[in-house]
Amino acid sequence: MICMEKALFGAGCFWGVEADFRNVPGVANATVGYSGGHTKSPTYRDVCSGTTGHAEVCLVEFDPAQVSFEQLVELFFTIHDPTTLNRQGPDIGSQYRSAIFYYSPEQKEEAEAVKVKLDQQKKFSRPIVTEITAASEFYPAEEYHQQYFKKTGNAHCRA
Repeated sequence: MICMEKALFGAGCFWGVEADFRNVPGVANATVGYSGGHTKSPTYRDVCSGTTGHAEVCLVEFDPAQVSFEQLVELFFTIHDPTTLNRQGPDIGSQYRSAIFYYSPEQKEEAEAVKVKLDQQKKFSRPIVTEITAASEFYPAEEYHQQYFKKTGNAHCRA
């Protein structure tokens, strides 16, 4: 029996994040949605308003025998700019913040260790501002957002 684990990442526009994680061997599923806010069952329009406190996130279900949480965190730091506060490229607002929402004390420790290591190695020209916070409720995004690139043929996050 395969024992799957979950990881939850916010790295700006969730379409590209989902596509990147879906390509990782050992990732069984990636679902885009919203987390880290205070409104129950937010919609995309609600989250885009910037008033719900949610981030656009990707819930990653993975087999830890094939890919570790640490490897997913390392990938997370390569697929976006973790040094910009509440912004990814042209997308501005707290919904686009860099965030790792952990499900266990071990995930918290691993995420913090990778963040510290990358800062110490000066992998980026500015300090990493990624929020590392306990996971709260995850709300899947509307169906049209799921596997958006595959559905639309688009390969970027600007609609």
